[in-house]
Amino acid sequence: MKIATWITDSYNTRRRPSAAGGLPPVDFERIISKARAEARQEVKAA
Repeated sequence: MKIATWITDSYNTRRRPSAAGGLPPVDFERIISKARAEARQEVKAA
């Protein structure tokens, strides 16, 4: 329980890392997931 609490307290979902183009992690992951899904559909269609 202490580990889960520490993770949720210390993980900042609003942080803007430079490697993600200044996007918060949640937004960046959403964009990446969408791009991967679209790429999979293009491969299936080919």
